[in-house]
Amino acid sequence: MDVSTLFRLSDHIVYAGNSVVSKTIIKKESGTITLFAFDKGQGLSPHVAPFDALVQIVDGECIFTIGENKNNMQTGDCIILPSGIVHAVESVTPFKMLLTMIKVG
Repeated sequence: MDVSTLFRLSDHIVYAGNSVVSKTIIKKESGTITLFAFDKGQGLSPHVAPFDALVQIVDGECIFTIGENKNNMQTGDCIILPSGIVHAVESVTPFKMLLTMIKVG
């Protein structure tokens, strides 16, 4: 992606049937910003990340499970995924999210 080019997140990635699509916006040693599009019924199984991350829901609805807590999220909602805690996501509708991960030494 060109630096200083205006774009709308929700238009920058498209849904694909029965799939999860990802697009890296920024990838640096210090962290990454990745845009995802999940079709309805798709998700990510429980896993642990080594760094804290911020999730912003760009479009649609999903459920983020962090530890034992289920968080119903929709367009405009944000949540912090703490490092070392098991988390997972499942779509309620097709949804798009922006994941910002900052790596700390």
